[in-house]
Amino acid sequence: MPSPTLTVWFDGACPLCTREIAWMRQLDRAGRIAFIDVTEAGADCPLDPALLLARFHARENGVLLDGAAAFAAMWRAIPLLRPLGLMARIPLILRALEWGYVRFLRLRPMLQRLAR
Repeated sequence: MPSPTLTVWFDGACPLCTREIAWMRQLDRAGRIAFIDVTEAGADCPLDPALLLARFHARENGVLLDGAAAFAAMWRAIPLLRPLGLMARIPLILRALEWGYVRFLRLRPMLQRLAR
């Protein structure tokens, strides 16, 4: 299996996050993504874990991304989702995705409670 080309940090204590990451792991058959649970002791984090838990983060080609841009990078690494990730390179589309992501973050605590 090749070395991962993308690193994704996620909240392993969040039921929504763990479900989504489990799905992404299934789709990442080529092993292009290194998934790091920020809540695990000794997790290799480029930022304070609290910052990584507040927003979704990924590192693509050495560039640290967050929010919708990080999701788009993850999508680009997965062949099935690659077209979505490429469309997100269009600034207007990325802004719309970020708008939606910020609104999701406001609902996240309630959704987490419902997912348990």
